[in-house]
Amino acid sequence: MTKKRVGLLVGRERTFPDALIARVAAVSSTVTAEYARVDLTAVDRPPAYDVLVDRISHDVVCYQPVLKLAALAGARVVNNPFWRIADDKAFGTALAARLGVPVPRTYVLPSKSYGEDITPDSLRNLTFPLGWEAMARDAGFPMYLKPHWGGGMRDVYKVRDLDELFRAYDASGRLTMIAQESIEWSAYVRCVVIGKTEVLPLRWDPTLPHHERYVGAERTMPPLDPGLEAVVVEHARTLCRALGYDMNTVEFAIRDGVPYAIDFMNSAPDFEGKFLPPAVFEWIVDRMARLCVELAEREPAPTYRWDALLAGRP
Repeated sequence: MTKKRVGLLVGRERTFPDALIARVAAVSSTVTAEYARVDLTAVDRPPAYDVLVDRISHDVVCYQPVLKLAALAGARVVNNPFWRIADDKAFGTALAARLGVPVPRTYVLPSKSYGEDITPDSLRNLTFPLGWEAMARDAGFPMYLKPHWGGGMRDVYKVRDLDELFRAYDASGRLTMIAQESIEWSAYVRCVVIGKTEVLPLRWDPTLPHHERYVGAERTMPPLDPGLEAVVVEHARTLCRALGYDMNTVEFAIRDGVPYAIDFMNSAPDFEGKFLPPAVFEWIVDRMARLCVELAEREPAPTYRWDALLAGRP
């Protein structure tokens, strides 16, 4: 019997993919996992995997069209390569609000600068002068400026008045930025979500050095109230179901007992073993392995819009 194949697209990380490959082998005799191999890719012959776990296409963008071709050929891709490329922090924040999940006040800003092919006529739809003062009154200070798409805390600024806001905006160049209310929190929770439903809520302190954020939070924050934890877990499930993420981390800042969703579009969350408590790493590896096996063995069913149209065709 030919085994189903799971391929991992990864960057520098090794602890998580190595552990995942070993765990898939341990839990299934019909599915095998390996580091995916990508050659020059003919559009009708993408890499032949039943499941692809994408940990790096946000940085190595040449993998993005390959993943979409694999999905067209029937592979299950974690995370959905079409949504991963299309999402942005502004839309996600608006969607969360519509779903009843509290979020910070958020504004989309026009880019500070443009290429030479953009002239003043190209920007005729923008209203000048822009309403900076009105936005500041609504969102308040401090606030954060961050790219509408991106991660790793790159190009993120905390600003405390209009002067700092303008300096950060001037430094943003061609990036499209959002301005977001700062939630001054008393506790912070990071939920690891696997398969849209499995949720592990963890205290997490973003002010600490990277390797101390989980363990350190146990010293700086009290345990989560069970009622609040239940709300956070349900919000995390709601967001991942709506966004279609099977592998995600969802962060909440707790202010006056209210959990505000801060960062919840992490298509390749940090699962590096050296930064995680051992029990957390074990939980992630186990749930991810079981998800990969389940997706590999799942009977064909419509996953993308064209699946129904292609049903029954060679």
